[in-house]
Amino acid sequence: MSANTALIEAFCQAWSRLDPAELASYFTDDGVYHNMPAGPVQGRENIENFIRGFAGSWTQTVWEILNIAETGDVVIAERLDRTQAGDKSVDLPCTGVFTIRDGKIANWRDYFDIGTYSRAMQ
Repeated sequence: MSANTALIEAFCQAWSRLDPAELASYFTDDGVYHNMPAGPVQGRENIENFIRGFAGSWTQTVWEILNIAETGDVVIAERLDRTQAGDKSVDLPCTGVFTIRDGKIANWRDYFDIGTYSRAMQ
């Protein structure tokens, strides 16, 4: 397994700890997180705050990687994100496209159906 693939596998596993500072530490200082239903967020501190905001109500999450592929500095991870927020839960199919630079995530674009998430969390 390459270092880039290992980084993304570790990042996906880290989500289960729900620690925004730890998750943001995986990004370059100028990293970009584009959660496709929202606008892009740039910079490690902004990414940490964004994660804290949208995942703040989550009580548990486990990201299962279904398929992972790498070409050059790009890693694509098809996932099933199983998330609970109190008594609400969702199994959300996602695909993340990660560009790696110097052992950190420089760009992450995450694709999923916001309707699936919103309906489950109402």
